[in-house]
Amino acid sequence: LTLLNAYHAFKAKLVEGGAQAAKEWCMENFVNSRSITQADSVRTQLERIMTRFSFSMQSTPFHSAEYYANIRRCLLAGFFMQVAHRQGTGHYLTLKDNQVVVLHPSCVPMDAPEWVVYHEFVLTSKNFIRTVTSVDPEWFFDASEKYFDLDSFPAGPTKVALQRAKRTRG
Repeated sequence: LTLLNAYHAFKAKLVEGGAQAAKEWCMENFVNSRSITQADSVRTQLERIMTRFSFSMQSTPFHSAEYYANIRRCLLAGFFMQVAHRQGTGHYLTLKDNQVVVLHPSCVPMDAPEWVVYHEFVLTSKNFIRTVTSVDPEWFFDASEKYFDLDSFPAGPTKVALQRAKRTRG
């Protein structure tokens, strides 16, 4: 979500002051101008493709209370196989293969969320997960009911947490 916020700020600066102002904003905020411009180009291309094939473009308004929750749900839908659960010792355990991991130092969560979806698994002297977003476990069963079939999980704290989430969900 940090990357999305940077993109929104970039677009606001682009509209407000033009390409040069956006480039200066990138330099001031240590954002790679070429990369964020390329991300904007990809977004424009996707928009054109959706229009060409008459797909409806639906989005939660930016100022809606559900905006970030919906983005997190979308991330989970795409990365449902890359979920980790925080253990009592502070490290995380990847969901299906039970790899012990820690958040990469470049991650900037406000706190240590109980459940995260991650983009990268980085192997160095430790197992790190990077580019993480907190998710609610109640969403798992909507993302992929078969993958989150509780009968396929080994007994342990993660399975108990998932059972609790499924009961909460109803």
